[in-house]
This record gives sequence, structure tokens and C-alpha cells, in this order.
Amino acid sequence: MSTQHGNSDPKSSSGSGSCLYDLLCSETPSWNRVSDAETSSSIQRKDTLKSTGPRRRLESLLHESGNGVCADCGSPDPKWVSVSLGVFICIKCSGVHRSLGVHISKVLSVKLDEWTDDQVDSLVNLGGNIVANNKYEACLPDNLKKPRPDSSIEERSDFIKRKYEVLQFLDGNDQIICPYPPHQKPSSSTPQCSAGHHFAQDKKQCEKQPTRHRIGHKFRNSWGRKDSEHKSTKKTNSLAGMVEFIGLVKVNVVKGTNLAVRDMMTSDPYVILALGQQSVKTRVIKNNLNPVWNESLMLSIPENIPPLKVLVYDKDTFSTDDFMGDAEIDIQPLVAAAKACENSELRESMQLGKWVASKDNTLVKDGIITLVDGKVKQEISLRLQNVERGVLEIELECVPLTQ
Repeated sequence: MSTQHGNSDPKSSSGSGSCLYDLLCSETPSWNRVSDAETSSSIQRKDTLKSTGPRRRLESLLHESGNGVCADCGSPDPKWVSVSLGVFICIKCSGVHRSLGVHISKVLSVKLDEWTDDQVDSLVNLGGNIVANNKYEACLPDNLKKPRPDSSIEERSDFIKRKYEVLQFLDGNDQIICPYPPHQKPSSSTPQCSAGHHFAQDKKQCEKQPTRHRIGHKFRNSWGRKDSEHKSTKKTNSLAGMVEFIGLVKVNVVKGTNLAVRDMMTSDPYVILALGQQSVKTRVIKNNLNPVWNESLMLSIPENIPPLKVLVYDKDTFSTDDFMGDAEIDIQPLVAAAKACENSELRESMQLGKWVASKDNTLVKDGIITLVDGKVKQEISLRLQNVERGVLEIELECVPLTQ
């Protein structure tokens, strides 16, 4: 039997959720409370997006205000997204973002990558280009201009590193000291000197401030890599984004076979891919010596093409991760085949070439390069080096910048 207080408002019987909402609102100062109209609009927007698939939701986000141009240089029709930062960016700026590392900016393609509902949800919650720029450019000085669509790679790299890595322009409310209060002018008592001198001094002061991305250093160190092989000098890091890219390589890490034991009876393996100064990693698969990732990752191809480095590690919680082998892939034959196909009328599926297995490389069998449905692909089986055992199967696809 249900009972009601005699003096209760009939409107209050709509449900406990409504009562809890009214209670919370009544304890929130009116100047700090989101209006009912804004709340309703936000909920309606998210519900509308959730009613469609990930791809269509992503397309809808692209058409929202501010997302139709690159968040960093203003190029129209961006086709790349930093999932971790919540910004839509162009192909040129995406290369710089990748050089920052996935602990700062994880880049995905709007069209080439497979998206999940969780990834789109994360993007919706971050708010898009306008929200991100209001945050990361809150203290952008008047004398500093953002890159333009035709800006050089050096200009892009310098700005993007300051914006997302050093966090120079972040608002002070985000626990970073803002060295550039908007519209700040030097006092008349200050000795006259060049704007560049002031800017350099402010930059040095800002670089000394703690940043929220320090967790990234801890994340990188937890990989347990060999310092001599995988630690870059400051000079190298400063040039990481100043590289012209000629294309993209889509790497599908398929599976591992008979991997090395690094725990009591098994391992928790994951794979790191490195191309030049870029690196990406797969998810960790627990307690498995024959893991199946089937996970696609994207890297930009520099003009001077380095080998694609593949490293396998065992994830440890309370100590550095254990090394489980490495290998290198020469992607130059794949890139050469992709360039040849791009300039030809070839459309039929065919073999374009191969990377021959030999004692001088790590191939288990020949890596055949094929043209399938207009895509240049290569399947590779790698015998892991510097470890007692293990084979890794990988599929490569070379993607022209025009895509």
C-alpha cells in the first residue's frame, strides 16, 4: 500500500530522479547552475547523437560549429581527430600531433579508422574545437598569430607544441600559471626591448611550470624500454614535428604466436610501433602467449623513410614492463608500390612486389605486396629478435595523403 503526505505537490510525484534533481538544484547557487534550457539542449544533443551509429555521429559532430575547420591552423574540412584532446585537425597538423606521443594526443582518421561508440562519446563530452580552443588558447598573446593553412611545418610544430605539450596558453583556472594575460601591455617603466625577447623569456618561465601532462612521462617510463635505444635527446624531440610527411601507413597488429613467458606461467603482452619520432601502442591482453589484437594503428610516413620498429612488452603493475622482443620492417617497397599505383590506372587485384625472407631480416616468409580493392597492402610475419621465441603477424596498408 502506498502512502502520500497530504500536503504534497502533485507535480512532485513524477519520480525519485526528478526529486533528486530538484534537491541538487536547490542546494546549488543560482549563479553557478546550468539553466534548464541549456541542460535540456545538451541532453537532447547527446540523445540525438546516441541514436545513430558511430560513423554517422562523427559526421554530425563535423558539421557542428567550429568543427568544420582545423582547430590549430584553420584549414577547411578537417579529416583527422585528436581523441584525447577533442579537436578536429587537418592532415598536416595531424602529423605534428602524432609526434607529441599518444600520451598527449591520440590521432584517428574520420574516414580510415573504425570508431566505437565509446570513442565518439568521449569526443562529444570534450565539446569540440570551440571548447578546446577556449581552454588551450585562453591566454594566447596578442602578438602571437596562429598558423594558417599555408603555414610551414616549423610554424605548425612550434605552435602545437606550445599549445598542447607545454600548455603555454592554458587558463590559470586549470592549475597552470598563465604567462600571457590577454591584452597585457608592457608598463611605461619597463625598459624598451623587442617583443621576441619578452616572448622568449616568458616561454622559458612557462616551461619551468608543472604541467598536467607529467603523467605522460610516467606512462612512457612504465614501458621499460632500453634507454640506449628509445630515449631521444632534447634536440631530436624539438625537431620531431618539423618533418614533411608523404603519406600514412595503417598498421593492423593481427596476432602473436608462442610469445615469451615473462610472468610465472604466461605474459600480458602489448605492442609498440615506432616510426621516426612517432610511437603508438596496442591494448594489453592479459594472460596470453598467443594474443589476438586485430588492432589498427596509424602513423605518418616521413619524407626520409625510416624502418618501422616493432617492440613487444609484458605489462607489469608494480615494476617496469618486461621486454619480449623486437623487429624492424622496411616499408620503402610498400611506399614505392603505393606511389606507382597512385600514378597509374591499375584497379584489378594483383601482386605488386614482395619483401623476400632471408637470414638478413626477421621475416618468417616473404612479405607479399598486393593491390586489393584499390588499396596497397602487405602481410608480414615477423620473427621477434633479442628474445628466446615469438612470432608477430602484421598487415600494412599505405595510404596517400589525398585520402
